[in-house]
Amino acid sequence: MLSGTILISFAGALACGCLPRLSANAYRGIALTAAALGLTLALFAYLELLLQANLPTAIQLPWITALGIEFHLRADGISLILGLLTGIASVTGILFSWNIRHRVREFFAFYLTLIGAMYGVFLSYDLFLFLVFFELAIFPKYFLIAIWGSTRKEYGAMKLALYSFVGSALVLIGLLATWLAAGASTFNLLQLSEYSFSPEFQYWAFPITFIGFAVLGGLWPLHSWAPTGHVAAPTGASMLLAGVVMKLGAYGCLRFPMTLFPQGLELWRFEIAALAIVGIIYGGGAALVQRDFKYVIGYSSVSHMGFVFLGLMTLTEIGLAGAVLQMFSHGILASLLFGIVGRIVYDRVGTRDLKELENWQLAQRFSFAAAVFVIAGFANMGMPGFSAFIAELHVLIGAWQSFPSFAVLGGFGILVGAAYTVRAMVRAFFTERKPYVPVPAKPIAPLTLPERIGTYLLIAVTAVVGLFPDLLLNLIVPGIEPFVAAPPQTPGD
Repeated sequence: MLSGTILISFAGALACGCLPRLSANAYRGIALTAAALGLTLALFAYLELLLQANLPTAIQLPWITALGIEFHLRADGISLILGLLTGIASVTGILFSWNIRHRVREFFAFYLTLIGAMYGVFLSYDLFLFLVFFELAIFPKYFLIAIWGSTRKEYGAMKLALYSFVGSALVLIGLLATWLAAGASTFNLLQLSEYSFSPEFQYWAFPITFIGFAVLGGLWPLHSWAPTGHVAAPTGASMLLAGVVMKLGAYGCLRFPMTLFPQGLELWRFEIAALAIVGIIYGGGAALVQRDFKYVIGYSSVSHMGFVFLGLMTLTEIGLAGAVLQMFSHGILASLLFGIVGRIVYDRVGTRDLKELENWQLAQRFSFAAAVFVIAGFANMGMPGFSAFIAELHVLIGAWQSFPSFAVLGGFGILVGAAYTVRAMVRAFFTERKPYVPVPAKPIAPLTLPERIGTYLLIAVTAVVGLFPDLLLNLIVPGIEPFVAAPPQTPGD
């Protein structure tokens, strides 16, 4: 069932790319149908595991037998949750891309290719196959930004691609070293996880592979591609970049180096947790001084991903569960915020400058945008009743158990998050216009049905998870149990 998410996405991309002379609405329909079918399959798999406690059937076929490479797809609770996130972000991203007029066929072909690659990363249990999908996600990101982007789009696209390739190169080095150290016989993650790598090997293999993945996860100081790429990308691509692509890096850290190199993890976890804390505070501080509305959300993503890495390094059940829940929560909220700022506001008024937005009096002229941003903003800063509150609370409790001083600093980071959210909210929507400055005469186009559906869906998801977090935590906790209080492996175990 889950393999269908990959096949449907790639089939949709192929249909958009190879069927010429169709109307723009036909390509939009193909893309939305493919994304909706992928979401449906992910939802069915989630319900199967939730209600029956049975993992969806895995696919395991020989591929390059001489190297021990297999086409191995499998899912646990963590990958199912992130697959569900991919489906939700994909559907809403297409709804918020309904206004694309330039080269519609190519846009949705690249978009669906990226979606299929993301599903592949979350479902791969062969490390070589994992890397193939991880690399496959790079090239559509580049073209989506370089062709359909806005602010410094060529620079943003190239910076994202270069950072991604450097990270992938580090991952490839770690992957090949792991394969050779394990006897050059298999890339199967389950088999490699049973192998006891020497402490000397783990001490250098862990940081190389972790850093390689952390580049895409936006860990400070490897984060600078993220705000630039998010701002340059078209709205739908921003939603996927911040909502899902950054989670590929964090998921890769959890699935590969943290699984295979426990002694290396124990050696480096304090340093990585410290970098996460710096990212939380730095990202929030940078967001606090931005004038570009989209840059505020871009740096906010760096800050929120810091909570993911902090939770991963706690190695406590509550902290690890919070990290995975934060991946899902931030994916939903980042998609919502970029949808509001990029499509609902910027595409209508033609500016993202907070000082210029003060003159638009959007709270009076476009009350829907103000209302949904207030909801999304309070949810993003950790208001109880929404998903971010539960996720960050779990992370901070886990951090208190492992790094008490970091928990305090993380709490300060939440206060900074509240400050930059309120500042952006007030300046964009609720600041009184100076009497000598005329109100812009440009009319504001009414909201479209796809935008309404996408907005309501994302708000509903973050509210449901915030009110009923066990819907996700009951699947997440079994997946993170191997990392909790696990004694380091020793050779010969």
